[in-house]
Amino acid sequence: MSDPDVAANGKVAHWTHRASAHVAVLQGQLNRIAAMPGIATHDQELIKKANCLLVAAREAAEATPRLFGPAKDRALVSIHEAELILLETTPDEELTWWGPVVLAKGVQHLDGEDPRLRILEEHLRNNGNELGSKYRELAVGVLHAANHAEEWEISRVRGFRNALLLAFAIMSIIVSLFIGSGYWAPGALADKLCFGPQNPEKPDELLMVCPLEDGADTVVSPQGGDVLLVASLGAAAAALAGAVALHGIRGLAVPYLVPMSLLLLRIPIGALSAMLGLILIHGEFIPGLTALDHRGQIAAWAIAFGIGQEGLTRMLDKRGNTLMEGVRGSWPEGGSSPPPGVMSTQVKPRGDNSSGR
Repeated sequence: MSDPDVAANGKVAHWTHRASAHVAVLQGQLNRIAAMPGIATHDQELIKKANCLLVAAREAAEATPRLFGPAKDRALVSIHEAELILLETTPDEELTWWGPVVLAKGVQHLDGEDPRLRILEEHLRNNGNELGSKYRELAVGVLHAANHAEEWEISRVRGFRNALLLAFAIMSIIVSLFIGSGYWAPGALADKLCFGPQNPEKPDELLMVCPLEDGADTVVSPQGGDVLLVASLGAAAAALAGAVALHGIRGLAVPYLVPMSLLLLRIPIGALSAMLGLILIHGEFIPGLTALDHRGQIAAWAIAFGIGQEGLTRMLDKRGNTLMEGVRGSWPEGGSSPPPGVMSTQVKPRGDNSSGR
C-alpha cells in the first residue's frame, strides 16, 4: 500500500503530488529528530507546531479544487514554515550542509545586496561551506526571507491568472448579450452584419447579403443566427491562433494554469473582434471597404478579425511569460536537488554567485 502522504490519490494537478511528496519527506525528517534522545522542551514544542503545519499542507493538497481557492498558497506557506522549524531543530552536528542549501535559495529569491545573504555567503566561503550552530539563526533568517519572496512571486502569477479569468467572464457575458440581441431585436445588431451590394444583373437594385443568406431570388432578412455565426467564426479563429501561439509561452510547473487562461481569454475576444470588425465595415469606417458581395466574404472577414486579436493578446502573453519566468522556487520544473537528507527544496542558481556580494 502506498504512503498517503506521497500518493495524493485521486488528484490530477501535478502540484498536489509534488507537495504531498515534499510533506512526506519533511515528516520523516521531523519524526527522526523527535525520536532523538535529549531533545529540548522548546524544540519539542516547535516540532509539534511543524506537525500541525504539515497536516495543514496535506489537507490543502487533498482539498477539493476551487478556482480561486487558497489551497495552493496554504500548502506552500505551510511547507515553508515547516522547513524553518526543521532548520531550527536540526542537531548541531547535522547543520554542516544546510548552509549551501539556504544560500542557493537565497540567491534565487533575494536581492544580491541583502546583508543577511552577503554575510552568509562570506561565512560559507571562509568555512568550507559548513554552516555551524553559530550561524543557524542567520540561515533561518535568510530562508525565511527567501520563502516569503517566493510566495510573493507566486502570488503575482495567481493575481494575473485571476485577472485573466475575470476578463474572460466579462467578455463572455458581453458576447452572450450580443448574440442574444440578435434573436431578441435583429434590427439592433444583426442588420449591422448584413450588407447591400449592387445587383450585377440590375445595377439600380441592391441585394441583401447576410452571413447566413444571400441571393437575388430570396428574401433575406437579418436574424440572430447571423450574429451567432460571426461570433463562432471569430472565436474559432482566435482559438486556432492561440493554440499556435502556445508554443511561445513558457510552461512552468507553477500551480496556476496561466497558459490555459490566456487561451480561454482569446475566445470571447476573437468573437467580439469579428462582430465589431464587420460593424466597422458596415459603417464604412475602413477606407476602401463599403459592402461585401457574398456570404463567403463576410465569413472570411470574420475569421480575419478573429485572428487579428493576436495583436492585443500577444502583449498579455509577454506579461505572463515575464511573471512565470520570475518564479524560481519549489514549484518550477527542473533545478538541482539539495544534498540528501537535508532539504527537499529544489534550487536553480540564477548565475555565477562566486563573487562577493
